[in-house]
Amino acid sequence: MSALSAEPTPGGAGWEEVVRVLEETDAPEGSKVEIIEGIVTVAPPPSEAHNDTAELLQLSLYTVVPEGCGIYQTLGLGVPETAGVFQPDLCVVPRVALRQGRRVHASETELVVEVTSRSNANHDRIKKVRGYARAGAPLYLLLDPWHSGCPTATLYGVPEDGTYRVLASVEYGEKLTLPNPFDLEIDTGVFPTS
Repeated sequence: MSALSAEPTPGGAGWEEVVRVLEETDAPEGSKVEIIEGIVTVAPPPSEAHNDTAELLQLSLYTVVPEGCGIYQTLGLGVPETAGVFQPDLCVVPRVALRQGRRVHASETELVVEVTSRSNANHDRIKKVRGYARAGAPLYLLLDPWHSGCPTATLYGVPEDGTYRVLASVEYGEKLTLPNPFDLEIDTGVFPTS
């Protein structure tokens, strides 16, 4: 993974400058390019197990996705509260939000999902939890096959004052329930662990 500063410049270039740096970053095809706390990060394409996890969850979500919403892979979500543009593995977003001619703000999502990779797990576990909470994303599901040797699924919600409550945390193999508007029981035992 590599990094390049995208700090807003003194004098107020601000959010537009952060987005401009992201859009002008030349990264290899298939790489994941994000801005996390003002730093451009470039990660290699995810592993097969990572993609398999996202796809299995996406199939389940299709059975309960709210009317008017879509399930998007790697959609860049604006998180200007932390000088960020995150590219979650999956997010559920009202289609109308994508048609506004601007970057979708993380608060406009119904659900954001990150699957950790060994190389950047701490971004998902720490910086993105903080960023999504500060932005007001209502639900953040962290699927973490690299969690201390014990794969874990953690659901965060009720963002308030820049922090989340942990709504549920289970080891892979147990079930985790997404609340309204999904009401979906996820069998984490189907997710690969390596």
